[in-house]
Amino acid sequence: MKKWLGMLFAALLIIGALAACGPDESGQEDSEAEGGDTTETEGSSEENMPEKPEKLTVWMNAEEKQEDALKDITAKYTEENDIEVEIVPVSMLDQIEKLDVEGPAGNGPDIIFQPHDRIGDLVLKGLVDPVNLGDKESEYNETAIDAVTYDGDIWGYPAVTETYALFYNKSLVDEAPETMEDLMTIAENDTNASEDKFGFLMEGANFYFTYPFFSGNGAYVFANEDGNYDIEDIGLNNEGAVKGGELIQSWFDNGYIPQDLTPDIMNGLFKEGKVSTVINGPWMVREYQDAIGDDLAAAPLPLLENGENPSSFVGVKSYMLSYYSENKEWAEDLMAFITNSENAMTYYDMAGEMPARADSIEQPEIAEDEIMSAFAEQSTYGEPMPGVPAMQQVWDPINDALSFISKGEPVDEVLDEAVQIIQDNIEASGAGQ
Repeated sequence: MKKWLGMLFAALLIIGALAACGPDESGQEDSEAEGGDTTETEGSSEENMPEKPEKLTVWMNAEEKQEDALKDITAKYTEENDIEVEIVPVSMLDQIEKLDVEGPAGNGPDIIFQPHDRIGDLVLKGLVDPVNLGDKESEYNETAIDAVTYDGDIWGYPAVTETYALFYNKSLVDEAPETMEDLMTIAENDTNASEDKFGFLMEGANFYFTYPFFSGNGAYVFANEDGNYDIEDIGLNNEGAVKGGELIQSWFDNGYIPQDLTPDIMNGLFKEGKVSTVINGPWMVREYQDAIGDDLAAAPLPLLENGENPSSFVGVKSYMLSYYSENKEWAEDLMAFITNSENAMTYYDMAGEMPARADSIEQPEIAEDEIMSAFAEQSTYGEPMPGVPAMQQVWDPINDALSFISKGEPVDEVLDEAVQIIQDNIEASGAGQ
């Protein structure tokens, strides 16, 4: 009997190692066989799993509310599975460098928590393994899955989605503008710069926020086919990009957005009740509510001239599997548990971050919240920021270009120069797929 169990355990270890190298048919079948309601204990039945470890370690972003939420969730996992979960607070900014040192020394975690635009770097450094979501893949929203997909594999269990939308002050605006034309009417009617009053403000020289007005006209960062980015094909100076740049330039030319606008100035004016609408993220909800109370409302970004919903950048934070983990199957079991429907809402309630699940928008806590439901809806129209290392060479040149555009420089010339700089930077940095 002992000999038979030893042979079975060895075979399972081999199967687990193959599954850790990426999704395959056998892994898919295993996951489909597991089935079950994701609000229950996740993962395989215990007889299909390796021996339980005494402990799993998670590096969580060093933010008190996020830590508290994860502690609450993992306490339930420990109760149900008799596996201790150690949560170590490590800033997301520091986790890659720290894992690179501590992983090979055997002191690293089983799981890390990272934004998706760092996945390419983590993969190139060999610090993470792909995961096998199996039939659970459909439980996460499509944008989130796209975000954590790199080079054909899925590299994380999506936990949080984050994008921006349109805030408005109900004491100044009767109803949310449905179209960009409606928004520009508000901008024209409500702007009186001499009194620091504005109808519409946003960080107009920040590519993160202005991307929808480029992409909505046919621009793109890198050509993308099924999650595979062609970094040699940059679409930030094509005809659509020029059209988007000209739209943004018109906001400055018309005096809707002042040249010297900073985030602090914008937020301050909105909180003082001097701004009708602003484009910003959900991280400002509580601060805005404290200032203007029940007058705060939010809506998805207004429809573009072509009738399309603007495609905002979406950031996705996910739990990722450390290459150095010795408990990969149980680590995936824990990640599935943390991000199941029930626990995703626990995290939302405690940490205030939008879940990455397809069913999140239907949950009463979100569906009945006018403000958060707007962000949830906008995220369905968004697209993930490219997760390839070359993306790090895009931000500075394109933001510099927007600064020049805001000052009236020729849009086509400025964008041509920016793309050339991006291409040169990518080549010099050696960034690639």
